[in-house]
Amino acid sequence: MSEINLEEITFEDALSKLENLVRELEAGKIKLDDAVASYEQAVALKNFCEKKLNDAKLKIEKIELSPNGNITLTPLDNIDEN
Repeated sequence: MSEINLEEITFEDALSKLENLVRELEAGKIKLDDAVASYEQAVALKNFCEKKLNDAKLKIEKIELSPNGNITLTPLDNIDEN
């Protein structure tokens, strides 16, 4: 099983690899040592994907146009969830 370099992988590739690892683990057709290594890679990929999603969430802002035409940016965390 080859190591995955998380510094050179995109979110989409990491998610795809994570999905493949989960399928392999669920199928139960791999040797125990390979399953453990796959599980460790899956955890690393999951953490990588979660970090990327959280980083993106912090960057997302709602663009609002005030009645007088001014544009304001509201961080996602400050938007009311009505």
